[in-house]
Amino acid sequence: MGNLFTTNQNVQKSNLIMIGLDNAGKTTILYKLNPKKIVTFIPTIGFNVEKLQLKQCEIFAWDIGGSDPRLLVYCPDDLTYNGIIIVIDSSDKERMICTIKEFHKLLSIERLKNLPILLFANKKDLVQVNIKEIASEFMLEKLHQNWHIQPCCAPTGEGLQEGLKWMQQQHK
Repeated sequence: MGNLFTTNQNVQKSNLIMIGLDNAGKTTILYKLNPKKIVTFIPTIGFNVEKLQLKQCEIFAWDIGGSDPRLLVYCPDDLTYNGIIIVIDSSDKERMICTIKEFHKLLSIERLKNLPILLFANKKDLVQVNIKEIASEFMLEKLHQNWHIQPCCAPTGEGLQEGLKWMQQQHK
């Protein structure tokens, strides 16, 4: 796959939006992908906007903290997106209904409807991730766009490169 962080002038950049509920692991994933940034992981208060420059894409992550997610508010109109990254906490079954509800609200935004979706099923170290069950709960089979579920463990980085590689392949 090569180094995702290498600069290559001939590669077309893609804008990806990364969202998910609080405590899903978005911030941990961002900082794990950026080896130059060393951070103590604490919960996000309010929201942070992070931009991560990778070899073939830029991730604009709207890292929303708190228990009342407002995902639609943080999707600026002045950016054209090429893909969506959803981060879910696979171990939090109680909040999965809220996650699914917010996911489908996001897909109701016209300019996001046909984008490829990478779903990072985070915290695979805490629970056995069942890809078929997640696909069924999120009703992914009914979507017209390409989608992929990638189990991952944000603190170790396991699964992150594989997920981003899939997303990059969607833009070739």
